[in-house]
Amino acid sequence: MELEKNIAAFPVAPGVYLMKDAAGVILYIGKARNLKGRVRSYFSKGRDSRYHIQFLMSRVADIEYIVTDTEKEALILENTLIKQHRPRYNINLRDDKTYFSLRMDMREEFPRLGIVRKVPRDGARYFGPYASGLAAREVLKQLYKIFPLRHYPLETCRQRRRPCLFYQIRQCSAPCHGLISREAYTDLAEGAALFLEGKNSELLKVLKQRMLVAAANQSYEEAGRYRDLIRNIETTLEKQKMVTGAEDTDVIGYCRLDNRLWLTLLYIRGGSMIGSRHFDFEWEMEDVEGVHAFLNQYYSREVYVPAEVLLPVPIDDAAAFAELLSETRGRRATVTCPQRGTKAELVRLASRNAETAAREKMASAENMEQVLTELQQRLHLHKMPRRIECYDISNIQGRNAVGSGVAFRDGKPDKDYYRRYRIRTVGQADDFAMMHEVLTRRFSRGKNEGDLPDLIVVDGGIGQLNILLGVLAELEIYGVDVASLAKSRVTREMAKEELQRSEERVFLPGRKNPVVLRQNSAPLLLLARIRDEAHRFAITYHKKLRGKETISSELANVPGIGEKRGKELLRHFGSLRNIRKASVEELAAIKGMNRLAADALWQHLHEESNPPQSPLLHRGEAEQSEAGGSRHKR
Repeated sequence: MELEKNIAAFPVAPGVYLMKDAAGVILYIGKARNLKGRVRSYFSKGRDSRYHIQFLMSRVADIEYIVTDTEKEALILENTLIKQHRPRYNINLRDDKTYFSLRMDMREEFPRLGIVRKVPRDGARYFGPYASGLAAREVLKQLYKIFPLRHYPLETCRQRRRPCLFYQIRQCSAPCHGLISREAYTDLAEGAALFLEGKNSELLKVLKQRMLVAAANQSYEEAGRYRDLIRNIETTLEKQKMVTGAEDTDVIGYCRLDNRLWLTLLYIRGGSMIGSRHFDFEWEMEDVEGVHAFLNQYYSREVYVPAEVLLPVPIDDAAAFAELLSETRGRRATVTCPQRGTKAELVRLASRNAETAAREKMASAENMEQVLTELQQRLHLHKMPRRIECYDISNIQGRNAVGSGVAFRDGKPDKDYYRRYRIRTVGQADDFAMMHEVLTRRFSRGKNEGDLPDLIVVDGGIGQLNILLGVLAELEIYGVDVASLAKSRVTREMAKEELQRSEERVFLPGRKNPVVLRQNSAPLLLLARIRDEAHRFAITYHKKLRGKETISSELANVPGIGEKRGKELLRHFGSLRNIRKASVEELAAIKGMNRLAADALWQHLHEESNPPQSPLLHRGEAEQSEAGGSRHKR
């Protein structure tokens, strides 16, 4: 074979290889520390047993290579080329916005914890990751009870005449009003960082020492605060279970089912397991290559890099990958495949989690298949509704009118097909006309591109369904199933005191009476979920436009701020709240602004947020604030 003969000329050196088909399209990109040996292995006699590689190799017509000086350079180049070309047989890890971390910059005057999605190398300290923003906020909520750090930007707090409510409930130490020294606040911030890093024994040792010193100096109030802090930390730690040493560790496990690879990532921080994530993707190559490909793509993003990564299988370039992680982390990181002991048990635990997740997801897919089959039968659809689209309208008396379209594939949101529409042709409150515009725009394009769903659902009753049927007839689109879903209504009969809720109703073409699906049945719950998601998506967009209109009208009241400047301010700051928090210098630096306009805008916004009050009231507040300060000192 000509291709195999060409491989004989490949170098024995690290690099990247690109497999192409007859048309020159890149099918797969890989890396190797020995290009010749790695590529030759695809043509070995034993390759027939690797059934998942056969189809790929039957399509490969040419293989190119790029030599690098080191294995680490090959790792970087491989990742860059995969992102650039997105080959069919490589994995493509999309940015997962459900990753959250806590960030604290110790260089600030009074460091503050914030929730972020990315972990750039900016000198700040990061803790996590957490599975969701809700989980991260819950950690913050509990942390503030132990370490009363500030909650808001200093500029915002200092504009207040007195400390906020969090100070009164002892969840903020009010550094903005000078009620804690910078040194004491720094100690609090360092304690919070040690707590989040899992260095609890070190933290407790420091706090107990300070408590003893305060007691020896007869500062019993201060010693009492340290005692309460120690007690709160110890109570919290009772709920945690140590699984390994104090080092931060990521543990990876996997399992393969058919042509899909399932991976689980366990997060261990400070010796305690704080969460896990599951990944799955189609994978035609060997398992080891899949684990390696996942590692390279996952850690090339702005994510937290731990001190140690434990693998379920050994990879050839572990040393090079560890060197790459160490550079990203700024400190030493190791990559190992443990064979015995606690770490090996953790890897096996991660693999069991991967297998469990795979089984559950496959069982869920089978259940959804039954739900879609039942939905097809109950609504007499022409085919299985694997892809369902739903449309809704949102407006207030015709103002800021928008439409939304959401798509579900096999019962799950397919956000690549979510669409938002700003109504262009209807100026009054006419939901039918607005729905007509949205559906016409969507399905005119869909017909031209051959992009039509299996089932189209509109939110509403028979009127909205007739609009949908009219649009499809105008566009000469046939063979697509349609329905409308009307919300349940709350009524009260004259002779009864209790409220009665009607059932959800599904309207179909050619039927005067709606189809009533069994309440709480899986098909009805699926349709209601899709309808509610379309409603949520429309409402979110409507609120966004309404907020921008409010901001624009607010800015229009400022002399020197016209439409162009208002749009530029909104584009840069994102909200009126952020504009209000900006300094005059920051406002003046915006494109199209000058110092005079920035001064006028700043004065207008801050007069609005701090209206003038009577001298008597102002003096009373000052006295109260001063008295509060005296009580704190005592």
